[in-house]
Amino acid sequence: MPRPTSPTTSPQQKKNSPRRVNNNQKQARIVSGKGKNSKKQLSREKTVSQPKKPRPYPSKRSPNLLIQCFLYVLRIGVMGVGIGAIAGTTLTIINPQDILAAYTKASQLIKPSPEENKENKEEKPEKLTPKTSASVPVSKELTALQEKIQKIDAKYPNVKPQAWFIDLDNGAYVTYNGTQPIPAASTIKIPVLVAFFEEVDKGNIHLDQMLTMTKDVMVSGSGDMQYMGINKKFTALEVARKMIVISDNTATEMLVKQMGGKEVLNKRFKEWGMKNTEINNILPDLEGTNKTSSEDLSKLLARIERGDLISARSRDRLIDIMEGTRTRTLLPQGLEKQANIAHKTGDIGTIIGDAGIIDMPTGKRYIGAVFAERAYNDVAGRHLIQDISRTVYQHFKHYQPRPVPKPITKQVESQPQPEEKPAENNQTET
Repeated sequence: MPRPTSPTTSPQQKKNSPRRVNNNQKQARIVSGKGKNSKKQLSREKTVSQPKKPRPYPSKRSPNLLIQCFLYVLRIGVMGVGIGAIAGTTLTIINPQDILAAYTKASQLIKPSPEENKENKEEKPEKLTPKTSASVPVSKELTALQEKIQKIDAKYPNVKPQAWFIDLDNGAYVTYNGTQPIPAASTIKIPVLVAFFEEVDKGNIHLDQMLTMTKDVMVSGSGDMQYMGINKKFTALEVARKMIVISDNTATEMLVKQMGGKEVLNKRFKEWGMKNTEINNILPDLEGTNKTSSEDLSKLLARIERGDLISARSRDRLIDIMEGTRTRTLLPQGLEKQANIAHKTGDIGTIIGDAGIIDMPTGKRYIGAVFAERAYNDVAGRHLIQDISRTVYQHFKHYQPRPVPKPITKQVESQPQPEEKPAENNQTET
C-alpha cells in the first residue's frame, strides 16, 4: 500500500511562514537570558525577588530620670484626687449626716486662740441683723422725766397708765409700768403691718396683688370694708392702708389670714423680741385678749426706724401709711404744730392707747407708746395720755441735747420739702 506523503514546502515558503515557538522554548529563552526584552524581564524579577530594606529609625534618646519621676508623681496625684472625689461623693450620698458630723467635730478641734478671737472681733465688728439685734440699745434712764409722769398719774386716780419712750439720738429712755402686758386693742395692727412688709420684701406678697374679701374675714367694728360685699377685691397695699388709716378690722383679718394665721404671726413676734405681744382673738376683741406692752411697741418701732426687719423702701411706705392715721385725739394733742407723727391708736372702751414715731422741728426724733386703763369711755384716760405726750415732748425739747449733724462729705441736691398735711377730722375707734 503506498505510504502517504507529506506535503512538501519550498524554501521560499519556509522563509515567509511565521515561526512557531512553544512554551518550553519561551521559558528556556527567559532562563538563559536570551530572547527579546530579556534584560527588562530580569530586572523585574530582581526587583520583585529582592525586597527593599527598611530605613533604620533614629535611636530614641533615653528620657531624663527627673522628668520620669515628676510624671510618675503627677499621674499618681491625679489618680488619687479622682479616687478621693468619687469615694467622698459616694459616702456623702450614703450617709451625709455622718460626714457633716465629722467636719463639725474637726472644726471644733481647730479653734483660734483667745488673742486671735479678740483681733477678729476688733477687725470685723458684728453687723446688726434681725436675729442679732433683737434688743434696742438704751443708755441712761430719764428719772427726772419719770417723776413728771408720776405726778401726772397722781392727777387721775381712776386711770391706770403705762408708758415707754426712747430718745433715738442717744438711747436715753423712760418707762412707767411700760413692761407690763396690757390689752392691745387696735395697736396690735402695728406688728401686723410690719409682718406684712416683711412678706413683701421676701416676695411672698406683692403690693398690687389682689386679695378677695371672703365671709370668714368680715368682722364688725371700725372700718368700711365689711359693708362692701363678699368677694370684693382689693390690692394688698390698699388693704394694709385701710388697716391703719381707718383702723379697718376686716382688712386686718384679711392680712392675718394671708400671712398664715395668728399662730404664725405670734411666733414671728417672739422672734422679734416682743415678749408680751400676741394675737388671741379676732378683732375688735372687746374682751381684751390680744396683748402687748408699751415697751414692745416702742422697741419694735425703734428697730424699724433704724433699718431692721424690713427694707428701707418698705420702712418708708410703713411710715407714710402710719402718718395718715385719722384718729388724732391722743399723742398728737401733746405735740407742737410743726411736729410730725407716724402712729397708730387703739380703743376698746376700757383701754385706749397710742404708739408712734415723733419728729420735732429741731430735728430730734423719739418714739413712744402710752396706754390708759379706765372706766368705759371715761374721758380722763384720753386727757392723761395727752398730758403725758405734752410733758415728754417738752422735756425732749428743752432738756435733751439736740442731734449733732454729721459732716457732709458729698454735696447732695436739695429736694423740695413735702407740703404740710391739713389736720383731718378726729374719728373714734371701736
